[in-house]
Amino acid sequence: MLKELQKEILKLKNPLKANLLSRYFKTGKGEYGEGDVFLGLTVPQLRDIAKKYSHLKLNNIKNLLKSKFHEFRMTGVFILTYKYKKADIEIKKQIFNFYIRNKKGINNWDLIDLSSPNIVGDYLKDKDKSILYKLLKSENIWDKRIAVLATFGFIKIKNYKDSLKIAEILLNDKHDLIHKAVGWMLREIGKQDIKTEELFLKKYYKKMPRTMLRYAIEKFPQSKRNFYMKKSRGGGT
Repeated sequence: MLKELQKEILKLKNPLKANLLSRYFKTGKGEYGEGDVFLGLTVPQLRDIAKKYSHLKLNNIKNLLKSKFHEFRMTGVFILTYKYKKADIEIKKQIFNFYIRNKKGINNWDLIDLSSPNIVGDYLKDKDKSILYKLLKSENIWDKRIAVLATFGFIKIKNYKDSLKIAEILLNDKHDLIHKAVGWMLREIGKQDIKTEELFLKKYYKKMPRTMLRYAIEKFPQSKRNFYMKKSRGGGT
């Protein structure tokens, strides 16, 4: 079944689209996606293939996650999310553990954003969350992003504690992709509880990286956005 899946993906490859995706996902030397190889398929195409092969076993998904091809890894991630959604608690535990063990292959922001909230976040929503704080100590930006995006699963059930704690920990992180992820989670909190978001902002907005702050206040009225941006670290708009 694995070979059939791989053949279906390869049959749909689109070199022109692949070239565009390679640039978009920064695969050049020294860039965050260095070495990633794209075939040029769309997300809907990959979702359709993943649904067709959603019965694939974990050892075969492991092979997909080890692939140099981004689309193979994304298909593996989609299959995992489909399996997780339908699983009982014991199988969910297996899938969560598998995800953490094989996170080396979940190594770009789209792969993480489409899976961490639905697997890591959902599984940990009523469990010990110390694994997230271990991931935050990693030098690998993808480990950190997995931890940040996992809290989206908590935000959905109006539990903001870990999102806010992680945002505080990452205030001085150097990477733009982490700034964007943290700002996004703060914005999601604000959609449900603007007072909680603003309490955090009023405490930290002068220290926050500007990208993080811009993402966090994206839905605010223009006048309020101007206030925060002018007073933030670096000033200006």
